[in-house]
Amino acid sequence: MPEIGEPTLDQLRVLAAIADTGSFSAAARQLKRAQSVISYTIGNLEAQLGLDLFDRSGRAPVLTEAGRALMADARRVGAAVDDMRARAGALRQGNEAELSIAVDVLYPMARLVEILRRFAAEYPVITLRLRMEALGGVMKLVLDGTCVMGVSGWPGAMPDAVKCRVIDRHLLIPVAAPSHPLAALNRIENADLRDHTQLVLSDASHATEGQDFGVLSLRTWRLGDLGARHALLLAGLGWCNMPHHLVAADIDAGRLKRLPIEAAPSFDYPISLLHRNDTILGPAACWLAAALDTAPPQ
Repeated sequence: MPEIGEPTLDQLRVLAAIADTGSFSAAARQLKRAQSVISYTIGNLEAQLGLDLFDRSGRAPVLTEAGRALMADARRVGAAVDDMRARAGALRQGNEAELSIAVDVLYPMARLVEILRRFAAEYPVITLRLRMEALGGVMKLVLDGTCVMGVSGWPGAMPDAVKCRVIDRHLLIPVAAPSHPLAALNRIENADLRDHTQLVLSDASHATEGQDFGVLSLRTWRLGDLGARHALLLAGLGWCNMPHHLVAADIDAGRLKRLPIEAAPSFDYPISLLHRNDTILGPAACWLAAALDTAPPQ
C-alpha cells in the first residue's frame, strides 16, 4: 500500500470550498481560479490520500463517506491556521497573546459579564484567563505575577510593589432569612449576634490568616464560595454581610431580610484596580482597565 502524502493547506481550502459551494465551478469562482485548477488540486489530494473524496457520477459532486469524514479535519486545520494568522497580526500590532485577570467574588457578575463580552468582541484572538478570588486572593495573584491585573476588595494594607486605585464602592448589608431568629428582632446589638452562626467568606491565599473583617459572632462557618454562602443564607443557617446588588431581589421577594444591627448596619466595600508597578499594561489590558473603571454602577 503506497504511503499517504501530506495535504497542503491550499488543497484543504479547495476541498472546503467545493463542499460549501456545491460544485467545482462555483468553488473556482469563489477562489478566483480556473475550474481546471480546482479539479487538478482535488485530483492530487485524492491521489495523495488514496481515497475518492467526491462522487462525480451525478450532475454535482457529492462528498463520499471518506470525504465527509476528512472534511471535519480539513475545516479544523483551516480554522487553526486562520486563528494563528489573526493572532500573529494582533502581536504585530503590539497586542498581548493572552491576558490574565483576577476578580473579587463580590464584584457584580452581570457587570463583569457585559465587560468581558465587549472585550471578546474587541480582542477576539486574545486568550483571557479569569480567576475569581476572595479578600487577599486577588492581591496575591497580582503580586506573584500570576495575573497581570486584578479587581479587588482587599481590606488590608497594599504592598509597595502593587499600584492600586479605587474604581467603585459596593454596599454590604447584614441579612438573614425570615425564619432566622435574628430576623424577628427590631433592634440587634452585638451581644445578640454572639451565639448565632455568621457565614464568613474565607481567603484561600492565607493573606488574612489570623485576621477577621466584620466578624461579630463567636460562631462562624467559613466558606470560600459566595454562591454556597448565599444558599446557606436562604436556608436560614446563618447570617452575614452581603453585597446589596446580590441580595436586593431576595429582600424584595421576602426570601431575605435586612438585619437592624446597630453597631454595623451596613458599610462600603471599596473595589480597586490593581497591577504591579513594574508591569507595563498592553493595549488589551489598558482597554479592559478602562472598561472596568468606567463601568456604570449596578
